[in-house]
Amino acid sequence: MNDVEGRRPLKVRSAVGAQKLASWLSQRNITPNQISVASIGFAALAALCLMAVSRYSEIIDFALFIFAAFFIQMRLLCNLFDGMVAVEGGKSTASGELFNDIPDRISDPLILFAAGVAISGIDWGAGLGGLAALLSVLTAYIRTLASSLGAPVDFSGPMAKQHRMAVLTIALFVTAFERVFLQSDFVLTGALSIIVLGSFVTLYNRTRNAYNHLES
Repeated sequence: MNDVEGRRPLKVRSAVGAQKLASWLSQRNITPNQISVASIGFAALAALCLMAVSRYSEIIDFALFIFAAFFIQMRLLCNLFDGMVAVEGGKSTASGELFNDIPDRISDPLILFAAGVAISGIDWGAGLGGLAALLSVLTAYIRTLASSLGAPVDFSGPMAKQHRMAVLTIALFVTAFERVFLQSDFVLTGALSIIVLGSFVTLYNRTRNAYNHLES
């Protein structure tokens, strides 16, 4: 099925495995809204893992980074399947858009701020994570505001949600090994810096696109 208007375009929806699992979920007593809420739970688990880093041993830190990356991906799978169950599974509801958007506004800041707290090599790690969290909300705000004014829904990057989480997931896997062998977290610091800089570019691009459309 083609993507409906206002829906984030994702190629993975056409994957056979994704369609089969979405079909299986659709046949169960599971609603898209429940899947959306579950995404917050996985985001909270990822954040808890990151907040617990540096409190125990290096081996436990390794496991915490790996688990955080895993929970981030589980959160993204919830984001994928809530829409597929709603649209392809025919379970969409009038309140579905609320459950589709609000959990993301909670999950992104939770994960990004916690990633900043997990950085031990600099004093301003929490600030960096907080800035990334703020920008994640602003990029979504610009998209929603522009759409409410009549501009097309703009999911462009270079640091949209899926890009932020992809960069962070890779960084967490690498940082798990970096902490064990080098006792540093340069990769995680660099990843959050990339997310911040990319988010500023994303804000500019989305604002410019909306402005050009509305003025034309």
